Amino acid sequence: MAIWLSDAEGEDRPLAEINVTPLVDVMLVLLVIFIILAPVMANSLKVALPKASGEMAAVQTPVIILLEADGTLRLGENATDREALAVYLKDAAARDPELLLRIDADGATAYQKLAELLSLVQEQGIRRIAFTTLRP
Repeated sequence: MAIWLSDAEGEDRPLAEINVTPLVDVMLVLLVIFIILAPVMANSLKVALPKASGEMAAVQTPVIILLEADGTLRLGENATDREALAVYLKDAAARDPELLLRIDADGATAYQKLAELLSLVQEQGIRRIAFTTLRP
């Protein structure tokens, strides 16, 4: 439905402007309603979760090697040398092919020492290696 207006010269012409104020008002009211109802609706969803029986999977305890800044190796709390470490890791890898090894290296350790340790570990057949770091 068009509204016909007369201009100053007496000619009738249609009004071509649409008043969007009511549309904006309705949209703002709907927006406020959804903002208020969204958290209420999200918290009220009821989901029937499935029940499972069984035991928790055992978490594997890693073998911990500490590499100190001066190049000293420790297996757990005990100081060790490269040869003894190689024998221990080879036996441990033979017992458990999925052995997890964690390397705790001092931040001041020379890269060469760490590279040598990684080479030794990989020669023994260990493929799962983790590193411990501190967050800055």
